[in-house]
Amino acid sequence: MGCRGSCGGWWWRVRTGQVSATAQRVAARRLRFERVASAFGDPAADDRLAADVAGQAPVPPDARMEAYLRARTAFFDRVVVDGLEQGTPQVVIVAAGYDGRALRYARPGVRWFEVDHPATQQDKRQRLARLGIACGHITFVPVDLAVHDVAAVLAAAGHDRSEPSLLCCEGLAVYLDRAVLASLLERLRSVAAAGTRLAISLSVSAPDEHRAIRQSFQATVAALGEPARTVLTPHETDDLLAATGWRVVPSPPAHPPAQRLGPVRLLVLEPLAGS
Repeated sequence: MGCRGSCGGWWWRVRTGQVSATAQRVAARRLRFERVASAFGDPAADDRLAADVAGQAPVPPDARMEAYLRARTAFFDRVVVDGLEQGTPQVVIVAAGYDGRALRYARPGVRWFEVDHPATQQDKRQRLARLGIACGHITFVPVDLAVHDVAAVLAAAGHDRSEPSLLCCEGLAVYLDRAVLASLLERLRSVAAAGTRLAISLSVSAPDEHRAIRQSFQATVAALGEPARTVLTPHETDDLLAATGWRVVPSPPAHPPAQRLGPVRLLVLEPLAGS
């Protein structure tokens, strides 16, 4: 899967060996959030990792961003917990950053695959080792989305495409060029067995909608060297999902319904039959 052009600052950091500053800030903010509870897992391990990251990632006050991340975190937490309670055997987190759900919601028998660019993933693994946090149930999959075929790399790492998966793409799509995002969705569809669900956040706005919010966000992430790349219209979103083999789950029986947070849509998708 090739980039065929710029993939944005987020992937430029892969080339230069820098970790993701936005991923660090998300982890730091999450320490202040109330998280979805479960009967399994180790929330304290997740908190220890986030606290370690937060110590080197000062977060400026931003009430709007705080509220947005709080709601987004709760959505993905609920999707993960519900999926595990329904018996999902494997979870794939794309662009995992410092996400600690594989610790917080660890469940016996469930395999976790964390797909991320090498620099951030190496830093995360070094922190986990230094903190003495066990992570044997996690398979770390270093990937450069501008170069690697995600489906092939997941297969090589032991992901079973004959079994249903929960796939999570949180806070990623906006940083990818549209062609790279489309290719990623296509390759994830190729490993999606019946029963698979994909939870994703997409930036979706009509041209003149949420202009001030979008401009503020774009200025913030551009200053961190990770510029926003893809904002879709509602029509473009529908076309992209259909073309890549996905559809929005109409009324998820075991997951939260789609949500709209300003210019961001939080969606649970399922594979289109026959695609």
